[in-house]
Amino acid sequence: MQPNHIAIIPDGNRRWAQKRGLKPWFGHRVGAKNLEKIIDQALKFDIKYLTFWASSKDNIVKRDKTEINFLFRLYSLYFKKFLNSKKINQNKIQINIIGEWKNLLPKNLVELFEKIIEKTKNYNKRFLTFLIAYDGKEEMKQGMEKIIKSEKEKITLENIKSSLATGFLPEVDLLIRTGKEPHLSSGFMMWLISDSQLYFSEKLWPEFSPEDFQLTIEEYKKRRRSLGK
Repeated sequence: MQPNHIAIIPDGNRRWAQKRGLKPWFGHRVGAKNLEKIIDQALKFDIKYLTFWASSKDNIVKRDKTEINFLFRLYSLYFKKFLNSKKINQNKIQINIIGEWKNLLPKNLVELFEKIIEKTKNYNKRFLTFLIAYDGKEEMKQGMEKIIKSEKEKITLENIKSSLATGFLPEVDLLIRTGKEPHLSSGFMMWLISDSQLYFSEKLWPEFSPEDFQLTIEEYKKRRRSLGK
């Protein structure tokens, strides 16, 4: 069965650059170009929901300022492309951005993100979600605080999900992590990946090609998802 929702943890940009004697931000630049190719491949395979972890909260707060400023410039460049993209408009792709970006990113980026979210909010054919300055444990904490404030009489699976920033998304069918290190990080979308199929690639993100993405989907289709049955 075709996956409806694919989430990607694109690990390895910095290591890719380091292996080539380059500064970390060169890895981010190549990684961003690679994302464009993967988005095209997702469109080709009619993937309705694609979620991409662009940065964790720790990435933004703890890394070298030079690297972070370069990352901000990349965000500005690529989200301006999305804002004016015929591909986004023609395919009716709704773009969402989840995380603490409103508190941690420069004002110009916040305004750009808000503009593209507003422009695409009524598109409903496909959904492209970016996690920026995101922490899954923080998302869960904020969700629980939201439920407490709502004074709901009962805690249900439904109101837990609806309290989360990612709660509008369906469950993740396939989680792909690149970078040779098969693990999860920072409580990544912990509610939505509870029944996900996992795929860990040996390749660093800049090396993970559209063909690799295709092979991952084909490999997923061969798996049997029992879901407790």
